[in-house]
This record gives sequence, structure tokens and C-alpha cells, in this order.
Amino acid sequence: MNNEILNERAVTFTVNNPFNTFHISSKTPTFVHQNKIYHMKRSLLSIFFLLIVTLAAVAQPRISSNKETHNFGQIEWKRPVTVEYTITNTGNQPLVLTNVTTSCACAVADWTKEPIAPGAKGIVKASFDAKALGRFEKSVGIYSNATPNLVYLKFTGEVVQEIKDYTKTHPFAIGNIRIDRDEFAFPDVYRGQQPTMTFSIANLSDRPYEPVLMHLPPYLKMEAEPKVLLKGKKGTVKLTLDASQLNDYGLTQTSVYLSRFAGDKVSEDNEIPVSAILLPDFSRMTAKDSLDAPAIRISETNIDLSVPLIKKKKASYNILIANAGKTPLVISKLQVFNSSVGVSLKKTVLPPDGMTKLKVTIRKRDVGNKKHHLRILMITNDPLNPKVEINIKR
Repeated sequence: MNNEILNERAVTFTVNNPFNTFHISSKTPTFVHQNKIYHMKRSLLSIFFLLIVTLAAVAQPRISSNKETHNFGQIEWKRPVTVEYTITNTGNQPLVLTNVTTSCACAVADWTKEPIAPGAKGIVKASFDAKALGRFEKSVGIYSNATPNLVYLKFTGEVVQEIKDYTKTHPFAIGNIRIDRDEFAFPDVYRGQQPTMTFSIANLSDRPYEPVLMHLPPYLKMEAEPKVLLKGKKGTVKLTLDASQLNDYGLTQTSVYLSRFAGDKVSEDNEIPVSAILLPDFSRMTAKDSLDAPAIRISETNIDLSVPLIKKKKASYNILIANAGKTPLVISKLQVFNSSVGVSLKKTVLPPDGMTKLKVTIRKRDVGNKKHHLRILMITNDPLNPKVEINIKR
């Protein structure tokens, strides 16, 4: 029996891992070959080693970005731009960004230096200052204590002398024409004035374009510069308001229609709302008149009826109006320009310290075109507040 031994003791091995616990035991005298014991020990050591490796793999930080590539589109030469990546730690140990590099000297990186807790977010920024015209593709290398310890993110774009991607500078599209505003407003004008406003326009069509505003009212004049826009070029249109041709105090609203091509017709797709508010002139008031003037006070100037209109066909709201001045307050005009809005004002003349109630009602079925700003306008004899607007969210 030189190669065999008598094992009279109980031998128990306990192995724990995250999934199972098992025992290897011998309670009866057994003749065991020495080679078997040797191989059993090696197997147990292998199991422990695998468990340690498994636990180490489970407990570690993980890096995730909200995007792998950022496209700047067109950017102007010598005008630096910055991209920001949001980094999330999706692991179960703190994530440390040890270093961030860029693929060229034209980009400078900045990043969150503090450890990022599991589930928390950090940032990596890269500021790019283009040195040459043309298309580019750059990379940002992020070193961390995650596995892998280096990941790459990219940013691309095109450097141009002049931006021809007008989607940001001219956000409103009418066909292949883009403009920088979707409403023409002339607030607070007085009789005899001729205020102007200018909007920018870009031609993204494949042919020369002549800007024309159709249905222009007699109190508005337009002047385009240049008169014809070549393909891919931008220009300006100046509007001049002749306030002497406005009929009455308060709000005057209409719509003009920007032609998209020669021979175009009016439609909702090329409509642009126009508004002008003519106010009474208090410039000749004396100092005593100013001290004794009425003073309007109002409980609300912004009301939101969108929630009740979800379930109801109509909704109402009460607004309180008071006179804190020394002479009577006169509400000479109360205007609404949408058939969905109804108003009821109990008194139009309020003595000093007087008060009244304005009831506003909206009917859901008549709300109509949302291009028009839904509001109520009051014209008063308060020299500090001759115009009071109540904005309605529907």
C-alpha cells in the first residue's frame, strides 16, 4: 500500500460563490490515491481563482457617453466651437477620468476631475478652433479606471468662410426660403411715427429668388436688399410702418404672405402674422397731471387655460382690475382677435380705489390658427400703463 493512504478523518471543503454554496465531504475511512488528492486540491484552487476573477469583473466602473460622434455642421473659420459629451458611470464602483486628449493641437479638452459615483454623470468638453477651411474629423481620447481604460469619441463638421447652413441663424422655413423670425410686430407706436423693422432672409432654392410680401396692407412698405437673392445667398427685408394710417388706438392685426417662388399664391404655409399697437400720446401732460393720474392694477397678465380645456369644451378665468390713482381710470378699449375668446367687463370707468372684474372665457372648438398670438389688449388713460396685455395659453 505504498501509493495509498488510509484517511480516517472527515474532510470537508466549502466553496462559496455569488450563485451557489457546495460541500465536498468524506466521513468514512476511505482509501484515496495520492494523485486524486493532488488533483482535487488543484481543482479547488482553480475554483477559488475563478471566483476572485468573477467578483473583480462584477465590481468595477463602466463608462458610457450620450453620443459617440457630434456633427457641428458648418462652422465659420476662426470662430471656436465647443462640443460637450455627457459621461455616465453605469458600473457599481466610482469612475475616475484620469486624462482626456485630443487628436490635434487645434482642440483643447476639459473634463470632470472628481470621481463619478455609480449612476452619476460627468462631462467631457472639447473646444475646437479651426485653422483651415474644409471638412474635418477629430477624436477625443478618454482615459479612465474603467475597462477598457481608453475610449474614443469623435466630432466632425465643415469649416467655411461664410456659413451656408442657415438652419440655426434662420430657423423658420417657408418652402426653400428661410427667415429669422415668424412674426412682424410693431409694439407701442404713436400717431405720426414711422418705425421700421428688418428681418434676414436666405435663399436655399436652386435658382435666383426675389422676395415679395403679398397682401401688404397700405400702412406697410417693404424694401429688399438685394432685390434678387442668388442661390445660397442671404439678404434683408426692411418693413416701414406708417402709424398715421392706423385707424384706431389699440391692436391692429393682419397677415402677409412671403412668396416662395415667382407666381406663388397665398396659403397658411407662407403666412406671417403682422401686428401694430397704436397708443395714446401723454407727452403733453403737466407734472401735476402726472401726479394726479389714474394707476391701473391687475391681478393677472398671464393665464393658462390649457389644462381645463383638455376635458372641457370651454374654460373661464376671473381677473381683478383696480385703480390705485387719484383720478378715474378709463378703459377705453378692450380687444380680442380670436373668436374662441370671450370677455365680460363689468365697469369701464373706475373711481380712485375702485375695482371691477374681467371674466375671460375660451371655447375649445373655435381656437383656430395657433400662428396668431392669443391675447387680450386693454387701452387705458394711465400714462404709465396705457397698454395692458393679457396673454392666454390654450
